[in-house]
Amino acid sequence: MNETARSGDGSGVGDSIVPSLGIVPAVVAMVAVLAPVRGGIEDPFVQLAGALAVVSVVAFLARRHGALGAVPGAALAAGSSLGVVLLTGYALNQGVTGSTAVPGFGGTVSLLFLAFAAAGGSIGIAAADYGGVSARGLIERALRFSTMTVVGFAGLIAMALVSVVLAPILEADGMQGQLLQYVSAALGLGSVAAVTMALRGYDLSFLDLEVPSLRSIGWTVGGLVLLFGALIAISIAMTAVGVDTADHGTTQQVEQNPELLVVIVPGMLLVVGPFEELLYRNVIQKSLYETFSRYGAIAVTSVIFAGVHVAAYATAGPGQVLASLAVLFGLSLVLGFIYERTENLVVPALVHGAYNAIQMIILVV
Repeated sequence: MNETARSGDGSGVGDSIVPSLGIVPAVVAMVAVLAPVRGGIEDPFVQLAGALAVVSVVAFLARRHGALGAVPGAALAAGSSLGVVLLTGYALNQGVTGSTAVPGFGGTVSLLFLAFAAAGGSIGIAAADYGGVSARGLIERALRFSTMTVVGFAGLIAMALVSVVLAPILEADGMQGQLLQYVSAALGLGSVAAVTMALRGYDLSFLDLEVPSLRSIGWTVGGLVLLFGALIAISIAMTAVGVDTADHGTTQQVEQNPELLVVIVPGMLLVVGPFEELLYRNVIQKSLYETFSRYGAIAVTSVIFAGVHVAAYATAGPGQVLASLAVLFGLSLVLGFIYERTENLVVPALVHGAYNAIQMIILVV
């Protein structure tokens, strides 16, 4: 159930629990950023991230003790935490990791990535505080987010399992390899969507499948333009600040073997677009509507959607992969918005599939 009303004026004792929870990831982010700064890293972006991390902690403390109301306090906490995410993400992309050895672990941990992740958690808690969500509501949202994250990654695991089963039938390379990939995607994602719906008691009426109307066709064309517009805008911004991204594994295959387009283009239109949107939009995003606001569900779904694509972009360093996932997150927001506006799975499925297919074709033109 969505909570839209604020509990009080944002300064009472009952309202202090959520910002108190926000202090934890904010402090983790602050320590994780300031440790490499004290260790000698002189990168100005890391130093600025450290300053913003301190601001985030102070904002949560001020909310905790009633010195700031929900609107200014939560907004300050969220804004400063977002700054930490952007700055640490940029530093990671530039090869500054702030890695440190962990005693007994036998390896190193990137403190800046830890700060990146913790600050992301701070943003979520600050947003909940801004919206007047109670501690119980925050826990319910955290549990639903965790459940849907498991569902999202279950789709990935199911694809891998189907691929293993079908491997003796279809070769893993060339045309058959691509066909294996798409059959695995259809069966894996489709089966996880069906099981999730069954476990949650949803019947076929839960599926938002409608014959496209003129309005839907308009949204499909406009959505495709919007998606490419978002890609261009994000790419320009990243190029301007010198951020490098990683290539999708399929992109590299097309560049090396253009003849694979014979399988890839239909696969994008008939499998990747429809089945990814089925699971991540119609099942996950729609399920999140029960707990989050609609726009909150779009954002949370996009986090999950980007996360499950880590392996697909593992063609470069961690910083480049992170940048690619950030692009994917932005594009997922557009697809989520299109689905929310149309409530017709066919529209984002067509937009998603056509977008992927056009990108593949552009590579060889």
